[in-house]
Amino acid sequence: MNTLTSVLNIKYPIIQGGMGNISNAILTAAVSEAGGLGTIGAGTMGPHEVEDIIVETKRRTEKPFAVNVALSVSPYVKEILSLVIKHKVPVVSLSAGNPAPFISKLHENGVKVITVAASVRQAIKAEAAGADIIVAEGYEAAGINSSLETTTLVLIPQIVNKVSVPVAAAGGIGDGKGLAAMLALGASGVQMGTRFIATKEAPFHTEYKKKIIEATDHETVIIGRSVGRIRRVLSTGYAHKLLNIEKEGISLEKFNTLTSEDYHKKGALEGNGEEGFMNSGQISGLIADLPTVKELLDKMMGDANLQLQNAAKILN
Repeated sequence: MNTLTSVLNIKYPIIQGGMGNISNAILTAAVSEAGGLGTIGAGTMGPHEVEDIIVETKRRTEKPFAVNVALSVSPYVKEILSLVIKHKVPVVSLSAGNPAPFISKLHENGVKVITVAASVRQAIKAEAAGADIIVAEGYEAAGINSSLETTTLVLIPQIVNKVSVPVAAAGGIGDGKGLAAMLALGASGVQMGTRFIATKEAPFHTEYKKKIIEATDHETVIIGRSVGRIRRVLSTGYAHKLLNIEKEGISLEKFNTLTSEDYHKKGALEGNGEEGFMNSGQISGLIADLPTVKELLDKMMGDANLQLQNAAKILN
C-alpha cells in the first residue's frame, strides 16, 4: 500500500503544486477528478476570493483537494485556514514559513497537513510539529525556491532517510520516468506544477502553454538571487529585464514589487512575457504535448510502472 495515497485518500500519488494567485477551480478539480490531489494556491488572494474558488471546486468535484498557504506570503493566513475548516477541505499544504503554530488546530478539525521542505533540517522539524506528509522540493522547481539551491536528486533520499512520514518529491518531475525515479529514491509520490500548466483544462494563456511546450533544456532562468529571493521563471523579455536591473543593484523591496502577483497574472493569464513573468520549472524542456489532466496522470502511472519493471529486469 502507498502510504501517501492512503493518507490523502486519492488514487494516484500525484499532487498539484500551489499556483498562487493564478489558482482556479477548473484545474484543481480536474486533477482531483483524475485521481491526484488538486491544490488551490492562496497566494496573496483575499479570503473572499479564496472562498469562491473553494466553493467552485467543491461544486466541480467530490474528491479530496487541498489549499496551499504560503505562510510568509499570504497576509490572510488565519482567515484562509478558518475557511479550510469551515468548508471541510480535507488537506492543507503549508509552505514558506513555520507550520508548527497551525498544525494542531488543523488536526483537531480533521485536516491532513502537508508541509514543504527544502532541507533535511526543515523536514525533521516539520515531522516533529506533526506534519502528515512532507513535500521535499528541489530548486529545479518553478516559482519561489529555497536559497539553499539543493537539487531534487540529492534532497529526496536524504530526507527519506531522516523522517518516517510519507515524502513527495517536487522539482523536475513531469512524466512517468520522473515518478519512477522518485519512487526509486524512496519517495511515496510526487508534486508537480509546471506539467499541469500544459494541459487542456488549465485556464492559462495559450502563449504561456506554448512557451512551455516549445522550451529547450535551458529555457528557464533564476531571478532574485542577488536579493536572496530565488524564483525560477521562463526566459522572457521581462525576466531578462529583471536580471539586468539586478546587475545594476536592486533592493529586496523593489524586487518584490517587480515580481508581485500583478506581474505574475500579466504573464500567465495575459500571455505578456514583455511586461510580466511566467513561472516554470526546468522540466519544461521535457514537455512537448498538451494532454488532458486525466490522460497525463493515466500515462504517468503506466509509464512509471513500465520503467520500474524494466529497471528490475536490468538488475536481475
